[in-house]
Amino acid sequence: MSKGNDSGLLQLLKKDAKGGDPWASLAAKAPQEDEGHAGDSKLNDMLRRIGELASGEGQEKGRIGAQVRGVVSTIVDGAEEFVPIEPTDIRDAGLTESEVESLALKYLLARGDSSGRDIADQVKLPFVMVEPLLRQLKFDQLLVYRGASQMNDYVYQLTDLGRERARRFMDHCTYFGSAPVALSDYIVSVKRQSLEQQHPTEGDLRRAFDDILINERMLNRLGPAINSGRGMFLFGRAGNGKTTIAERVTKAFGQFIWIPRSIGVDGEVMRLFDPVNHEECPLPPNTELLNQSQIDQRWVRIRRPTIVVGGELTLENLEVTLNRSTGISESPLQLKSNCGTLVVDDFGRQKMSIDSLLNRWIVPLEKRMDFLNMPNGKKIQVPFDQLIIFSTNLEPRDLVDEAFLRRIPYKIEIIDPTEQEFRDLVKMMCGRLGFTYDERPVDYLIETHYRKVNRPFRCCQPRDLLQQVRNYCLFRKTPPKLSEEYFDLACENYFAVM
Repeated sequence: MSKGNDSGLLQLLKKDAKGGDPWASLAAKAPQEDEGHAGDSKLNDMLRRIGELASGEGQEKGRIGAQVRGVVSTIVDGAEEFVPIEPTDIRDAGLTESEVESLALKYLLARGDSSGRDIADQVKLPFVMVEPLLRQLKFDQLLVYRGASQMNDYVYQLTDLGRERARRFMDHCTYFGSAPVALSDYIVSVKRQSLEQQHPTEGDLRRAFDDILINERMLNRLGPAINSGRGMFLFGRAGNGKTTIAERVTKAFGQFIWIPRSIGVDGEVMRLFDPVNHEECPLPPNTELLNQSQIDQRWVRIRRPTIVVGGELTLENLEVTLNRSTGISESPLQLKSNCGTLVVDDFGRQKMSIDSLLNRWIVPLEKRMDFLNMPNGKKIQVPFDQLIIFSTNLEPRDLVDEAFLRRIPYKIEIIDPTEQEFRDLVKMMCGRLGFTYDERPVDYLIETHYRKVNRPFRCCQPRDLLQQVRNYCLFRKTPPKLSEEYFDLACENYFAVM
């Protein structure tokens, strides 16, 4: 720092010496950028920081930064959107050097040798953060240079001492993927992307259900239930589209969210990103959202999740699962469905008892938070932020008690379609399956196979019957068409035991 800059700072501090706060002067004075002196930029940064501390803004930013670290919100199309940004150092990423060292050594043990940039790409951290650690590991004689690589990089290989340490790490946990995200950062991300921040309109619902037929009355009942972001019962006869409606509800909310690939809790790694239940949606190459290099690669952009579970649901699926052979923990279903929809299909027919499920969720449904037990014995508090839809063919009153029903504020019955709605469904499915719609065979179908036998309409029947007709036409190598004969054959098969 130059002598002139020193004297300017002293004069500024003396300005309010008589009864005033000298730091308040700094807070009130905006730093000026002097392009002629490189040292002035550092001085101005220091003055700005002192000003923030004096005004209290710096303390607030420091507090928020400790919680959020590498995550920010940005404005996209006039709305605030959560985006994770790249951390500046290992501490800023919520990690310790030992955690990154463990991942790097285990990766090299499995790979044999690798360049520094490949190691950084494996753990999803910037190379500038990983490279000093690799140099330190070489100094500690855990790594050696096998050769040179591009852009001032080296190919690294484990020494005998490094292999021994890597095996000890492997004995505890075999995971060597993306570096985990701190639990506190994940909690902040869920709050920023919460369903309670979303307020779907009638237009959003119409877009979500644009590929199915749904009447105005049902749309008006579903709208407030979806806006609540809490939970609902969909009940009614089988085949009327309860599961179909439940699977499309998520489309009414924001399309994409960011989730960590894994979460770190006191040295334990819990995987969150699940390719089976999550659909990865990378940013377009020329996006204006953020420069791709600024995004924290430990996070993955996915389509807002819709997870459907049925009779296979057990109590173990709702707890952290430890694979004892690998030492890797898997997050429960409700955590994977955060900021999305969790559909419990065929509710009442699960392997686990209804009482066990209700007792497990009665507090999370009320408090919007859940408690999970980690394998190391630590109990953690996590968000319980999803729209839970219970879909059942049974009467809800016969399944659960009043205390649980109170926590599911919306109970919506999916009723049988009217005759006109049934005809509209036939017309819709004809277009999708390659048929030319003909009114006469449809009149025959309704009169012969519904009215005469007093058979109720179901929403799934137009699709199922037309598929049988189409399969018969394919078998006979004839163009698909509607006919009375074909409908008789389809109904004979479809309604044989119904």
